[in-house]
Amino acid sequence: MLRKLAIVFALVIVGFLVVVAMQPDEYRISRSKTIAAPPAAVFAQVDDFHHWAAWSAWDKIDPKMVRTFEGPKSGVGAVYKWSGNDEIGEGKMTITESKPNELVRVKLEFFKPMEGQAMADMTFKPEGAGTFATWAMYGKNTFLGKAFHLCIDMDKMIGGKYDESLTALKSVVEGGAKPADAAPPVTTSTPTASATAK
Repeated sequence: MLRKLAIVFALVIVGFLVVVAMQPDEYRISRSKTIAAPPAAVFAQVDDFHHWAAWSAWDKIDPKMVRTFEGPKSGVGAVYKWSGNDEIGEGKMTITESKPNELVRVKLEFFKPMEGQAMADMTFKPEGAGTFATWAMYGKNTFLGKAFHLCIDMDKMIGGKYDESLTALKSVVEGGAKPADAAPPVTTSTPTASATAK
């Protein structure tokens, strides 16, 4: 009896491993929103990490989250680090490509609760008098990542936050609100060498 149970258990495990291995090697999650403002107005909010607290859904999860800004204020090389509760974890974002009014590409590095990396693009396309903004995250699936995606609907989880963020971004841009209008975040800044030179 025990032998049969062991065989069945082993078959279940093997079956699960096979299903995991057959999952896509890459993933992509994206959401879009039309914003009644020119691409330049939307781009300005995304290309500067200091503005993100006003519209990013993740910034609302932990009011005590600590944010650190490094490098230039905006554009390529700008760095945003965060450290918060178990839900928000700890990580780092770096702008790796910035095309005015067209694209902001960000490298995502996650340190806690799980280590990982991904890329994220925010693109802006003119649509009439407004902007069609798309936020997408993509990357390669490790075996552990495939198992995680199989058990948790990442598109729904990440996509839902993208929807919330784009809706808030739309409100900020269309309402002309300033990032300072949001609750002041806990931040620290590391100035660039040029800023400290005398």
